[in-house]
Order: sequence, then C-alpha cells, then structure tokens
Amino acid sequence: MSRVSPAIRSLLRQPCSSQWRKTPVIRSSLARTKPAYQPIRCLATPAAMPSVSKENIGVYCNPAHDLWVKESGPSMEEVKTGKALKEGEVTIAIKSTGICGSDVHFWRHGRIGPMVVEHDHILGHESAGEIIAVHPSVKNLSVGDRVAVEPSSICNKCEPCLTGRYNGCLEMRFMSTPPVDGLLRRYVNHSAIWCHKIGDMSYEDGAMLEPLSVSLAGMHRAQIALGDPVLICGAGPIGLMTLLCCAAAGAEPIVITDIDENRLNVAKEICPRVKTYKVEPGVSMEEAGAAMSKLAGGALTTALECSGVESSIAAAIYSVKFGGKVFVIGVGKPDMQIPFMRLSTQEIDLQFQYRYANTWPRAIRLVQSGVIDMKRLVTHRFDLEDAVGAFETSAASAKTGAIKVLIQNP
Repeated sequence: MSRVSPAIRSLLRQPCSSQWRKTPVIRSSLARTKPAYQPIRCLATPAAMPSVSKENIGVYCNPAHDLWVKESGPSMEEVKTGKALKEGEVTIAIKSTGICGSDVHFWRHGRIGPMVVEHDHILGHESAGEIIAVHPSVKNLSVGDRVAVEPSSICNKCEPCLTGRYNGCLEMRFMSTPPVDGLLRRYVNHSAIWCHKIGDMSYEDGAMLEPLSVSLAGMHRAQIALGDPVLICGAGPIGLMTLLCCAAAGAEPIVITDIDENRLNVAKEICPRVKTYKVEPGVSMEEAGAAMSKLAGGALTTALECSGVESSIAAAIYSVKFGGKVFVIGVGKPDMQIPFMRLSTQEIDLQFQYRYANTWPRAIRLVQSGVIDMKRLVTHRFDLEDAVGAFETSAASAKTGAIKVLIQNP
C-alpha cells in the first residue's frame, strides 16, 4: 500500500468549504445506522484545480442575424466551485472549436429546415478541451484529462437510442442547434459520457474529430470498400474529410467536384491520385454527370454528395451506373426537385445521413495512428475574443480561401 505523507493527509482531512454539500442517504432495514446526510467529495483539490482566471464568454447570434461575443454561463464562480454541475457532468475548458457551415447558416439565415433561431443563441459544436472539474458521480474522467466533446444529449429510452442509432433520438438535444446553446465558450458543463479522451492529440485535431465523424458515418452507411469507384460532390471541409477517408479505405478511382479551383487544388494536395472536376456555370446536370462518370472510367457505383446543393445531387444521380447509389451527406434546402425517373429506371438508391452515431472512438484511433491527417484542412485560426472575424472569414471562403476556421482559447 502506498504511503501518504502527513502534509497530504492533513490536506485531505480539510473540508472543501462550499464544495461539501449534503445529500440524502437511502436507508435500508439491513443497513447499519448511518447519519441522515453525508458529505460529497470535493470536485478537485486546490493543487489539482487548473487556474480559472477569466470570465466565461460565448459567441452569440440572434434572429436579427447579429453576431457578437459576450459573457456566458457557467460563470467563473460556478466553474471554480462546481455549484452548477449536475450528476454525471464535468466542466470543460474549451481550447479549440471549428466553425461549421451550419454555424454560419444559423447566423446568416436564422434557420436550417425546422431548426430556427428564436432567441439569443450560442453557436459551435466542434470542440476539444481540458477537464477542469468533475461531479463526484463521474468515475471515468479526471481533472486534467484532454477530451473531444461529442455535442449530443439523448434520452436513452426511444427506439433509435435503444438500437444504437442515437443520432435519431426523439428527444435529442444537440449543442448549437436551437434552442440548445453550443460550445463556443471558455467553459462548458457537459455529460461525461460524451467526453472522449484524446491523450496527447492536439486540441485542433480533437476539434476536427466532429467533422471526421460525419464522414465516417457516411462511409459506414454507404459501405465504401476497397477498390470501389467513388464520386465526392463538394470539396468543402466535409467533402475533403470524406476524400481522406475514401483514400484511406482504398477506394479507386476517386473523383471530387467543386466550383472553386482552390479547393480542388487542396484535394490534389491531400490525395494526389484523386481526379478533379470543376463545375462550370451553364453545364446541364446530365452533361456534368456524364463528365464525372467519364473521369472515373464510366464505372461509378457510389456518389457521396457533400454539398447539399440541388443541382449537385441531380448531377450525382446522372453520374452513377445502373444499380448505383447516391448517398447524401450534405444539408440543403427543405424542398428539392430530383430526376426521379433516372433513379427509377436505373435502380439507383438514394440515401441520406443525419449526423453520426458511435463514430468517435474510431475517429480517435484513425487520427492517433496517423491513418487520417487533417492538418492541411485548417486554414485560419482566431482567438475566442475575435470570433466575429473568424465567422466573417469562414463565410467569405471564396475570397479568403478558408476551409476550416478554428477558434482558440489558449
């Protein structure tokens, strides 16, 4: 048994002031007599608790499409004392957060389908950080652990949850999707079960695990296999991430499309064997689809649509051969027109994806082993206080060359 020094033993005997709380004890006729209340262990010793010296701030938007940074919860006092932590929760000092296209959409358009910004709303759901406090009920995480945050909260009761497809939870609370506030803050309280340890992985890579999870979910459901000819529509962050995954999975040939030559050049950098197709104005869906198919040798079996643009989905439908599949990862407008008879007469399957489930451990393994290297996708970095500039840079990607913009909180 390890020995404890007198100084440490003395420290452990000291009460943790406001962090000692009283909790009722359930009595049993078989149990020995116990006091009616017992103290909960403190969240962290003074030596272990990281320094919390700055007020919490968050990045907000509203229905008027304003964007600003202001104070947010939990407060600095709540972070220091742990008073706001609920059972099963931890406090994370967020270190890095990526800007997603959906964040920009909520800011500039106020909605994505039925998800509407109705009040002041905190953005952000691609984050990693350090655990700085834990509720006593949490046993799998400790102060100082580096984690990536899966931004979900589920009921664990409905059919999707009970069958392992919790992304379809009927009571899903997904951070940054209205009305649930997001992760673009200094400090956040979140359920420990959704905080994945990342070891010595950088916080930037930890934040990028969220978009990687989107691509991995698409790869899994589309059943991409070694040697499959694949089309990827859209060379934005998700499209390029999907390219990395397809290349690692051994898909061949791979064709990727975009309207931006710069992004196609980045695609060539991260996967030299990819074939690129620049979408030009005025080209019909049929012509574009045929050109994409020709680049792949006329044998495209699967198209992974990552833009959510109506014309791109249609071109993808015209690109795949009889019995092929168009798998839509991107998010688009509520109603679209598609070439139905092309799908029907060619027996083309049209499938869709909504977020992800059970992908984070796999994503962590892929990044830690070096199978997936996402660093080239990060083009801009901003401090949390300069988040408005970060969003403006991301929104103007055609001019700024932005792919993935990260907001940091050292």
